[in-house]
Amino acid sequence: MGFRNSIGLFTAILIIAGCSEAKKEKGVVSTKPNVILIYADDLGRGLLSVEGQRIIKTPNIDGLASEGMRFENAYGAMFCAPARASLITGYHDAQKDRWKITAGGLYLNISRGTMDQEEIEQKLNDQLGEIPEDEVFLAEVFKSSGYVTGEVGKLEWGFSTTDKQMKRHGWDYYYGYLDHVRCHGFYPPFLFENGNLINIEGNTLANCGKTMEKETEKAYEERWNMEGKTNYSQDLFLEKILTFIRGNKDKPFFLYHPTQLPHGPVAIPKVHEDFVNDDRLTQIEKEYASMVKMLDDHVGIIMNELKTLGIDDNTMVVFTSDNGHEIYYSKEGRILKPVRNMKTGEFFDDLNTKYYSELAGDVFDGNDGMAGIKRSNWEGGVRVPLIARWPGKIKPGTTSDALVSNYDFMATMADLVDFDIPESKDGVSYLPELLGEKGQEHDYVVYSSFLGPAIVSKEGWKLRYFAADDIFQLYYLPDDYREEKNLYEGNEEKAEKLKKILIEECDGDLNNGWFKVRSSILPYIRS
Repeated sequence: MGFRNSIGLFTAILIIAGCSEAKKEKGVVSTKPNVILIYADDLGRGLLSVEGQRIIKTPNIDGLASEGMRFENAYGAMFCAPARASLITGYHDAQKDRWKITAGGLYLNISRGTMDQEEIEQKLNDQLGEIPEDEVFLAEVFKSSGYVTGEVGKLEWGFSTTDKQMKRHGWDYYYGYLDHVRCHGFYPPFLFENGNLINIEGNTLANCGKTMEKETEKAYEERWNMEGKTNYSQDLFLEKILTFIRGNKDKPFFLYHPTQLPHGPVAIPKVHEDFVNDDRLTQIEKEYASMVKMLDDHVGIIMNELKTLGIDDNTMVVFTSDNGHEIYYSKEGRILKPVRNMKTGEFFDDLNTKYYSELAGDVFDGNDGMAGIKRSNWEGGVRVPLIARWPGKIKPGTTSDALVSNYDFMATMADLVDFDIPESKDGVSYLPELLGEKGQEHDYVVYSSFLGPAIVSKEGWKLRYFAADDIFQLYYLPDDYREEKNLYEGNEEKAEKLKKILIEECDGDLNNGWFKVRSSILPYIRS
């Protein structure tokens, strides 16, 4: 063999060896699964056809369940802000001074010309103060483990947040709203991307196109007057989601998508063809159903993108919601807000009478037959859909009866990426449950509400506190899905045991689990 040939062979060997090492190194990185969390807004589990919805078909979300695991006993929170705070901190929401919740609406001042972005962020940062260095947030769990982190959609903290807070929470990239009040409209004149204000061409309305909830001829005309409403926010989010996935397909990434859908007031660019001729629905119900349908369609587009890029098998997709069902429309003779018994005209007192879909006129049965809706401590206000899919890891078509909560998600993801979170966190990892293994379980979960706190044990006993009258009620959920039988009398010992735990979890005062609204955020609560 000549010298040149020897050099050529040696070079080729080096190149092949180098490529092998590169592939090996890339293989090490690729063993870390990507994670996508799709966080629906006010999506009662009864709105999914996998949970029994008969009017709206959700084949893409249903597909996650048929190819993964669906949870029967998953709890969110009763309301937007505490749900998101619990999710990204790993703490339950019935504690005293665990976090600060900012007021909403400040960013509207940019459109009004009364404050600029810098002034608003300074005001909010002063209100929030400095976050302790030892505090850990969800995105930090991933970022510290070598992941690229991204958040696209509705903001993830309080009623308003800032670029400083988003970066402190661990986001490498974010795009969307920074204010819950502006999230009530779907045609924002501006959004934020990594601290920069991004003007949305064709959207000119300061209120982001927010509409009325009571259905009248005037309300219909307002919804479909498209002047100043060119770009629908969810379409903008989908574009950014796909761009983020494509740009990070060769790296481990965590993508969090808190969508606005199907939170109202109702707004949609077009009624979905499934409902155009559905005579079971009023016009505004068709539009609301189309919002749910768009969410399902977008889940399908995201899943197709993962398959196209060849990263589907190495991506865990989790779908859930922040809280239980809510009604975002009303029509005389059909359904009214505040909700009430449409047969008698009486309001529900949430003690002896309570919301059920058939009484209130909800044609969709969005809370899946449970009592109560958003803000309440009935099951319909806090029990949410939870579905996880990870090919080759999570057994397809499985259903779990494990007791889990949204404040478990951080512990579960920390378990996934082998990150040690502080012992002070309230969550328990359900990763073993996902993988079909035996793991630690909750003895109980707790949550706050506008009515008072509640506790649910892993055996299915539930103690709810009705704070206004200082009354406890006890239910056994495995035999009483609709919470119709108060079993407190005759089970005082069981109730006292749960009461003691609940008081302890509320830091010694049950009022810490009674969501008392500050005047500064009342405009948001009422909208």
